[in-house]
Amino acid sequence: MNTRNVKFSPLIEYVIRGLRNCWLPDKGRWSHIYHLDGRVNPNESIPPSDVFYSLNVLLGLSRLGKNRFDLGYDLQDTFETNVVAMCQLPVPKYAYGMALWAGAELNLSLPNEPLLQIEKFINDRENWARFRAQDLGMILIGVIAQQSRESSHWEALAHALFGFLVQRFSCPSGLFYDEAFGLRRRWASFATQTYLTLACYSYAEAFCSDEALRLALACTSKMIALQGQNGEWPWFFDVPQARVVDFYEIYSVHQDGMAPAFLEHAERHGLPGAKDALCKGFFWIYGQNEMRKSMLMPQKSLIVRSHVRRGELHNKSKRVFRALRNTVFHSNDQLVGSDQIELRLECRSYHLGWVIWSFAQRVDVPEITGHVALEHS
Repeated sequence: MNTRNVKFSPLIEYVIRGLRNCWLPDKGRWSHIYHLDGRVNPNESIPPSDVFYSLNVLLGLSRLGKNRFDLGYDLQDTFETNVVAMCQLPVPKYAYGMALWAGAELNLSLPNEPLLQIEKFINDRENWARFRAQDLGMILIGVIAQQSRESSHWEALAHALFGFLVQRFSCPSGLFYDEAFGLRRRWASFATQTYLTLACYSYAEAFCSDEALRLALACTSKMIALQGQNGEWPWFFDVPQARVVDFYEIYSVHQDGMAPAFLEHAERHGLPGAKDALCKGFFWIYGQNEMRKSMLMPQKSLIVRSHVRRGELHNKSKRVFRALRNTVFHSNDQLVGSDQIELRLECRSYHLGWVIWSFAQRVDVPEITGHVALEHS
């Protein structure tokens, strides 16, 4: 791939190099997983996941401004190819929201047939009852982004989706439920909080909504209060109690990409502690964690995916039991020592897209974007 010499911060240069390792030129997209265990063929392709991750990467690249055209990718062709493929594959429905969002940020129109399919799905309110938080959050962000780019065509839908969010997903505890209905809704992940908080910030800023801003700031404040001693962002919560019922896995993408995405909004609205939480969370990546080990893989310019409790890499049953036990006994889960942790040795391309989204335009945190660890890559 031929590229021109474009100067970014050391952090952004690092992840751009990493993305090249995840690129599948014969498919025109980035891979589902890049394995970091030394195997001969490290890229693993799962088409539905590849397509969604590629749209997430494109969202990140949109933050590079005009410099994104100098990276050697045909961004319009990549976007259109993956949007068309998305509508032909069994992707989770939040991918529709990512397509709308990325298209708006890249100033690219969706191909007509996929656009009609997406609009038909979102406008059918019978589908809303089956939305998980990530579906609703990402679709609402995408609808708002399209409305901001085009016209009031999407505005009524944005208002209706936000009303549904308030009615079925908000909780007095400050955290968000994971589903609109059912017993499962009370247990929610970090991703639940991220996407619905981002959706509320987006709605607040697009429509000057005090209610949306209140919900977003309340959730952000609660998440900061629940952050671990080393800046860890917990994985699993009991929403009504606002308790951490399982800290693990601790995902790198939460530390360096997704939490900074909503904390950027919180900083903009003057929330105390937001910037400190962002920095503390990111330094976890650089080695200020229980293992005292950097999550960077400099030889590949990639980032190790997560910390996992030892013995639970391929077994979720203990995690389910732990969450239920802590819920019943009103207990908060605790971090474990380094001897009880192992690494999930993989990197996913969407992770790198989130880092670019959150830090491509930041010049106020050189301790993160120019960290000495990046000089050795």
